[in-house]
Amino acid sequence: MARITIPYAVADFVEMRERNFYYVDKTDFIPGLEDYKAPVFLRPRRFGKSLFISTLACYYDRTKADRFEELFGGTWIGEHPTEEHNRYMIVRYDFSAMVMADDMEGLERNFNRLNCSPVEIMVTHNRDVFKDFQFSSRDDASQMLEEVLGYVREHGLPKVYILVDEYDNFTNQLLTAYKDPLYEQVTTRDSFLRTFFKVIKKGIGEGSVRTCFCAGVLPVTMDDLTSGYNIAEILTLHPRFLDMLGFTYEEASAYLGYVLKKYGTGQDSFEELWQLIVNNYDGYRFRPGAEPLFNSTILTYFFKNFATMDGMIPSELVDENLRTDIGWIRRLTLSQENSKEMLDALVIDDELSYNVSDLSSKFNKRKFFDKNFYPVSLFYLGMTTLRNNYRMVLPNLTMRSIYMDYYNEMNHIEGNAQRYVPTYERFTEERRFEPLVQNYFEQYLGQFPAQVFDKINENFIRCSFFELCSRYLSSYYTFAIEQNNSAGRSNFEMTGIPGTDYYKDDRLAEFKYFKAKEAERMLALSDPRPEDVAQVRAYAKDTKLKFPIIISSNDRSSVLQVIYILKVKLSVFTPIQKISKHLSSLIAALMALGVSSCVSLF
Repeated sequence: MARITIPYAVADFVEMRERNFYYVDKTDFIPGLEDYKAPVFLRPRRFGKSLFISTLACYYDRTKADRFEELFGGTWIGEHPTEEHNRYMIVRYDFSAMVMADDMEGLERNFNRLNCSPVEIMVTHNRDVFKDFQFSSRDDASQMLEEVLGYVREHGLPKVYILVDEYDNFTNQLLTAYKDPLYEQVTTRDSFLRTFFKVIKKGIGEGSVRTCFCAGVLPVTMDDLTSGYNIAEILTLHPRFLDMLGFTYEEASAYLGYVLKKYGTGQDSFEELWQLIVNNYDGYRFRPGAEPLFNSTILTYFFKNFATMDGMIPSELVDENLRTDIGWIRRLTLSQENSKEMLDALVIDDELSYNVSDLSSKFNKRKFFDKNFYPVSLFYLGMTTLRNNYRMVLPNLTMRSIYMDYYNEMNHIEGNAQRYVPTYERFTEERRFEPLVQNYFEQYLGQFPAQVFDKINENFIRCSFFELCSRYLSSYYTFAIEQNNSAGRSNFEMTGIPGTDYYKDDRLAEFKYFKAKEAERMLALSDPRPEDVAQVRAYAKDTKLKFPIIISSNDRSSVLQVIYILKVKLSVFTPIQKISKHLSSLIAALMALGVSSCVSLF
């Protein structure tokens, strides 16, 4: 097997180049950054911030001048170097390694333990110009930096280029741990953190610091530090830098081509895999109308697993490291009521309204936790994205799956495998779709209290049905909801994975949701309405055009499904106060409302 050159969890630019890992070239953004002295760039976790910081460190480090061609040959900046390459001394901080504590004394001690060494390393690497310079002490990070910058200025040494990775990591940890008073101490008055940034600000003003580039997730800490670092230039939403992190369609497409050529079966499966990764990892927009981007680390996670499995689609498409972000919802909303309200908006209504003017580059802690500001807070965390100037949505199926998990947890929906496994196991043998729908009605929807059905809509049905199917069938099928077609947007589609016995098995379902007053008309149906059949036939035709290898005119395994669902108050069948005693009756009532039919696509 070919050596794996997919760089999942690799954030060191030197290692990337030395080991010949696949590299998505972002070096063309470097010249633009030279126009700024204190740039701050924010992106959600796992968007490649650490690798980009490592790239900047290598590019500007004077001690790596002799390796410029080795490290940057073949890159954009290697062909178009600026005059400033390899001119500066590098100090690189990483606040993500900060160890938490329960009081200011402990935090300050841990901060100094972490951040004294980067300055010392810079002096060691540049001893040829620092000569016999020695620190007066080695236990205060701000003091050590100030001493170095003073020596640089006094002796006319090359300027210092400062990089701060995850600048807000430990302050965000204080917020998620509900240590708000401690957070406020850290970001106000003469705290060790404010002192640290004051030293940097002074160095920029006096000319000993060329640039301080800060990367992080949220603007909150930077805003709360304003008086200590009021020179920050937030580039997060600047049109010039939108694509600096994350992968564009062009970059992701080229990456997929590389992976298929080296680890797959060639380009025959390109369209199928492309649709899979678009559905699961695409969709992040950082300005209204901007090109959608892929989360670079999450996409690389998929490619690495694909490569290690000899070109097979991995059964687990969600990087478990991403699920930890859901903790922010608990902290952000502060109460279970607020959490449920927000989850209802995203999972049921499929959107959150927001004020586009709130997409400012800076806001403080107070605003961050304001209920009306939730959409923007989630946007910066990478848990929603922009649909347009008015609405935010979940970016892709990966985030839908994570939110559905949390929704089920909040609503105490039991995920006991015994509820579902017998049905899904039988499906893998018999390939009958209708039992999946029946199981969904009985075992999943049957757990909800009656009042929930007043809110449930078609979007919730397709999202929750998708999550359940993907939970048990992801080893055999890939999934799509709201799939764009020339004829419209199909509700639900599952497609057999290449290399499995389920390849060329395509299921396309359209959910039709009726209001309670339409009960008689819907219950009178014995077959799908002609207009609904025509609709899904049009979707199927488009699917065949996109994936001619999957679906052939001689293959009868593909089916069309029309699922009619009637929205009613459950008290019509069983008084609400008796639901707990008559669950079987309730389930029977639900099943009476579902009319499903299958016809052949071809």
